[in-house]
Amino acid sequence: MGEPVVVQGTAISQPYNPYEHKAAAPANQPVAPPTSSAGAGEQQPAKCRDPIFAFLLIGNVAAIAAVAGIYGSTAFDQQVNNSGGSYDGYVAAAFVLGVIAMVFTGFCLPLMMCIPMILIKASLIGMLILSGAMMVVSFLYGNIWGGIFGVIFFLIFGCYARAVWSRIPFASVNLLTACTAVKKNCGVVFVSYLYVILAFGWSILWTIALAGVYDQVIVTVNNNQQAEENYINYGYYFLLFLSFFFTHQVIQNCTHVTVSGTVGSWWFSPEHSGCCSGGVMGSIIRTLTTSFGSVCFGSLLVAILQATKAVAQAARGEEGGSFLLCIAECILQCLADLLEYFNKWAFVYVGLYGYSYIEAGKNVFTLFKNRGWEAIIADDLISNVFFFLSLGVGGVCCGIGYAFNENTFGDLFNNTIDTGLSVSTTNAILGFIIGLVLSSILLSTIGSAVNAVIVCFAEGPAEFEANHPELSRKMRETWLQFYPNCGA
Repeated sequence: MGEPVVVQGTAISQPYNPYEHKAAAPANQPVAPPTSSAGAGEQQPAKCRDPIFAFLLIGNVAAIAAVAGIYGSTAFDQQVNNSGGSYDGYVAAAFVLGVIAMVFTGFCLPLMMCIPMILIKASLIGMLILSGAMMVVSFLYGNIWGGIFGVIFFLIFGCYARAVWSRIPFASVNLLTACTAVKKNCGVVFVSYLYVILAFGWSILWTIALAGVYDQVIVTVNNNQQAEENYINYGYYFLLFLSFFFTHQVIQNCTHVTVSGTVGSWWFSPEHSGCCSGGVMGSIIRTLTTSFGSVCFGSLLVAILQATKAVAQAARGEEGGSFLLCIAECILQCLADLLEYFNKWAFVYVGLYGYSYIEAGKNVFTLFKNRGWEAIIADDLISNVFFFLSLGVGGVCCGIGYAFNENTFGDLFNNTIDTGLSVSTTNAILGFIIGLVLSSILLSTIGSAVNAVIVCFAEGPAEFEANHPELSRKMRETWLQFYPNCGA
């Protein structure tokens, strides 16, 4: 027998028997090694966790549906009728542009698998160029303070790019591994699009409810008998925004948990992989049943911060830009961003092992304590790639949309709604938005897979070596470039 392979300090004898670490788990159970190294996650018993938060979401959706049905439909119809014109032409253009966006987005996956390192380097240089361009533009338009801050950020970003440049090989292998996992379980991409359709439907329902609430509770007062002003209680604002953000956060995080569970199945039990395999379907079932309460728990915390920020923003508009409200809005935005970033990693543990939200959070702290900076750097480098690819797809759809004019779809643009812009310009804007959104869906799926890969490599390198030796070799080699003593 040859020398043992060393993965992150763990010696693996060859030939490796994966059943020494785990038995194959059923498709509807979290797939993870039951015996793990100290500090690693462990498979949890199948039971509903944090159920009270799932009931809160159900009550929230039921309440909005009731308000929309009782008060919203009439008010919404009045708003649509008052707008005048037809939307048929733009609906047809949106459908065609959506198909085009999905086609071009589909090319992103093989592109990232073929040249991941080139894309990461190009995106890092691109971010540096953008920060430099913003600095130059600020000075050209006479914005001295903006230019000074631009110089500071440009220098900071330049130092960051130099510091992380040597980490690009490791990040590129992470990206390649994540793309491979998604490709082997491509059904998870279609699930992501279904979640987006659900989010779109929720947005329409909430908008109808908002129209009904606004129509019922708007208060008109006479200001010194000179002019009438409209006021709405900020309590209604907060509840409406909380409802909106809560449900959207849940839908978004369900996608993340589903992808994480699927990657975990591929990592530890590749025999469950496939388009509509047990790994994909089992992850969906777990996300929407036993782990649904945990998803709702973390989502509610972010939604509270986002709703409070939205109310502060509305109040600032009413009061002419209060400085204190501006500070409060910035603080709330920072807190929401930090909590969202924390949730991104916590939900990986929810998807992989079936933890409750609190227990998943404890594992996140352990992860960052052991190798936090490497996880953050790899995640940040890859997110830059997603940003530029989304912009690219959006730009292509924008150009195609601009080519659509009044005669493109026959008479559908006759009596179209007046947007204040030409038909071509409106279609260009519509194309950019559709391309950006649809490409972001697929790329967010790969982003969730990247986070799951980073966690799995920290927790299960032995299983990775056994089940995916070629990818494991590449990741191990790039890892040892920075930590040569790790395998000693």
